[in-house]
Amino acid sequence: MYQEKLRRIICSVLFTLFYSTPASALDRVDAAINSLYHQIQLVNLINPSEVLMEYQAILAQGTRDEQLKIIDNVQLDLAQFWRSVNIPIQGGILTDDLHQNAMLLEPISQDYLPISNRIRYLLWIHQHQNWKAMVLNVWLEAGDEHPAIPEIRQRLQWLGDLTDVEVNNNLMTSALVEAILRFQHRHGLKQDGIIGPATLRWINLTPKKRATLLANNFINKTSYLAIIGARFLLVNIPAFEMILVDKGEVQLQSRVIVGKPYRQTPRLSSHISNMVLNPSWRVPTRLLRRDLLPKVRQNGSYISEHNFDVYNSVGSQIVKTPEEWQELAGGRFPYRLEQKPGEENTLGRYKFYFENKYNIYLHDTYDKALFEESNRALSSGCIRVEKVESLANWLASNLVKDKQTWVELQTDREKTQWFSFDHSLAVHLVYWTAWMDRKGLAQFRNDIYHQNSMLNLVSMKE
Repeated sequence: MYQEKLRRIICSVLFTLFYSTPASALDRVDAAINSLYHQIQLVNLINPSEVLMEYQAILAQGTRDEQLKIIDNVQLDLAQFWRSVNIPIQGGILTDDLHQNAMLLEPISQDYLPISNRIRYLLWIHQHQNWKAMVLNVWLEAGDEHPAIPEIRQRLQWLGDLTDVEVNNNLMTSALVEAILRFQHRHGLKQDGIIGPATLRWINLTPKKRATLLANNFINKTSYLAIIGARFLLVNIPAFEMILVDKGEVQLQSRVIVGKPYRQTPRLSSHISNMVLNPSWRVPTRLLRRDLLPKVRQNGSYISEHNFDVYNSVGSQIVKTPEEWQELAGGRFPYRLEQKPGEENTLGRYKFYFENKYNIYLHDTYDKALFEESNRALSSGCIRVEKVESLANWLASNLVKDKQTWVELQTDREKTQWFSFDHSLAVHLVYWTAWMDRKGLAQFRNDIYHQNSMLNLVSMKE
């Protein structure tokens, strides 16, 4: 009985929030107040002030005279806010139609209405549901029983991951496991249907914090996309995802691997000006000392087995026995290592260079299995692309000058060849941890580099 009542409440709330009568059939003053209220509601999540809180309260509960009295000020403050965060609004000539004027203030973004609607719903949950942090001393999987399961089930229903009406018991049913899988997918977690520490941490995240995350990331994402043009490659670092956009349309999506928390991939904008087929890999000094020399100390043949050449400071190649390399690796090592092209080259078959002070780039990798990991903060800062061949072929078709040489070298895995472009491709490395996807689902990702001050969600393996 309780679950059926809960289902009816959720359906009623969703219908009221998302499927209410169109503005054309409402009193247009009410529609204007409604639009302004939800804009103020979003702004108050990221930039709260006493004035805006007062506006929000009057728009929600004030008399009609009180509401009309503040409308001009509300519109001015909203216009100033959107301008301050570099988000374009619909704009136009103001008229006597209050609803039309309010609509002119809404951001130009296909994400705005889905984000606004989701925020409204999450804040409604915040007002009506107690969302205290739960503590589990066990991991829960299919068939387990636990007194916390009814609360977990209820939260997944509120968040939309569990749609089946179930009896209110302590059992981890198959329907609940399916809901956990959907929840884990939306949060970039390992999809195993098990409630472990990382999954529980996200279940404990309050609706208001979810709304705040969506609002903050909407501002960051929308203001950024408003200025970067219609052709670009974009890597969202905490999402471990890359998209290639041309003429405003997505041409390619791919999973990526980014830097570890202590070797972070930086946020930046640059341009890819060329790519390399069959690159060699010149090992950076930092990686040489931290990663490779310890392996050489263990195995003096590591250098030859992994196809490295060794050079001194003037560029002359140095040859030593495995025992000599092992001894040298234990002390001062005055040489540089360069890995020759081939099947096991660390950079794989393709490297995409863009100017930056961090010496990072996009590249292929021989270890494809790592793309199956849910936490893909695994590199030393560079970005490994899963669909790297598709990216290389798109660049070859659209930007490479010497297409004939590109075609001729496709079967050669040993020869290194640089290919310059007719036009560079903008590349953007960004850090967005929450958004609405094309299916209308709220997506959240771990703050792998602790750059969201409001959260402390560390990626964990389950």
